[in-house]
Amino acid sequence: MIASTALCLTTHPTQVRASPEPRYIGKAEHGIQQDAISRNAREVVHRLVEQGFQAELVGGCVRDLVLGRIPKDFDVVTNATPDDVRRVFPRSRIVGRRFQIVHVRFGREVIEVSTYRAGSEEGGSSGAGLRSEAGRILRDNIFGERQEDVFRRDFTLNAIYYDLEKDQLIDYVDGFADLRQRVIRFIGEPAVRIEEDPVRMLRVARFRAKLSLDLSPGVENACLENAFLLRHVPPARLFDEVLKLFQSGHAARSFDELEHLGLFAELFPEADRAYSGVDLDLKTGLVMRGIENTDQRIADGKPVIPAFLFAVFLWRAVKNNLGGLNDERLPSLMQLQKASHAVLVRQVQRVAIPRRISSVVIEIWDMALRLLARRPRNISRLLEHKRFRAGYDFLLLQANAGEVPIGVADWWTTIQEADATGKEEMIRALGASPGGRKRRRNPRKRKPRGNTP
Repeated sequence: MIASTALCLTTHPTQVRASPEPRYIGKAEHGIQQDAISRNAREVVHRLVEQGFQAELVGGCVRDLVLGRIPKDFDVVTNATPDDVRRVFPRSRIVGRRFQIVHVRFGREVIEVSTYRAGSEEGGSSGAGLRSEAGRILRDNIFGERQEDVFRRDFTLNAIYYDLEKDQLIDYVDGFADLRQRVIRFIGEPAVRIEEDPVRMLRVARFRAKLSLDLSPGVENACLENAFLLRHVPPARLFDEVLKLFQSGHAARSFDELEHLGLFAELFPEADRAYSGVDLDLKTGLVMRGIENTDQRIADGKPVIPAFLFAVFLWRAVKNNLGGLNDERLPSLMQLQKASHAVLVRQVQRVAIPRRISSVVIEIWDMALRLLARRPRNISRLLEHKRFRAGYDFLLLQANAGEVPIGVADWWTTIQEADATGKEEMIRALGASPGGRKRRRNPRKRKPRGNTP
């Protein structure tokens, strides 16, 4: 358990102001085990220090270490410039324009190294860097000192520095106390920090879902009032953030948080308008069950594909465009593609779904419709199709939601488990049933011979 600590900051319900001097927190309080830190991250810090630079771990990895979690990645911050880091690690690579960092690669692991940025003393609202008229940070490559860098960060619990050499935390903004109290608090005024970078609202939702944290006063209202600012974020960047939210194993909670903060409607406006209580029902709703299935697959160590998640989110809007769907009168492939493209074209204006993924989304919907049709001559080919499993899973969601007959989904479940003879018998029986008979075309009428008028 994290020991209690006296506050070294003056706090406001929505704002944090730093003390002139940081608080140094030793191992007796922070409890971090250095063997839980990536060997490569330790190597990066040690080599920078050996070269005369200042270097620490910072951000989410420190937060997770204090909470007793195993970080997925490690971020190093230093007073070395990106060019200095490149000289220390010749095989590293400088990336980013808005915010230059250095990727130091060790096999498959990449350690991100950033340089201290200059900032303001009021939480970044007037800090250095190129900004838009609305206050958004467009470029932030003006370097500074650690006591300035802390104000470039978003939340107090992500602004704790860990000095590996001295095995101590360096805390300017009382992030350690907020972490102990499990509270998300902005460094500075929430509305201003959101204006600088609206994606911070998505980080609020993600951290809350992942870590079960509370919000400090003012954060919730700031998100609700400024959710519309997500419209000004590049759609490609929002795509990356959506994946972080929904492919981390906490998709169901992330969805709830996004809905609560008014953010989901900004990411998926047409889908959100199309939803009804049926879609969001916790037990049978296609959307909620699809999200929970994604969480379960991640928990079971099974692969997940982004296309399936987008297929779940956007299906209701597509179905509304189709004007109805049942097992007696299914839409044609052309009708499905027309409705799908109409929805996706509008969606990518908010969240830029790459074509390599959007094409799979359409394939999943198409496969589910083919499975619903159950045309006997196509059964064997469909069972071998690369999208069969995704289409089948989607059909199950539809059946559980009462959107398609449950008997059709059960039929596909049974045929997968049947042997070759059993499959043939099921297909033959399907072809002989009233619903599986092939329609015969009406014979062409022949003109009578002779001179009959």
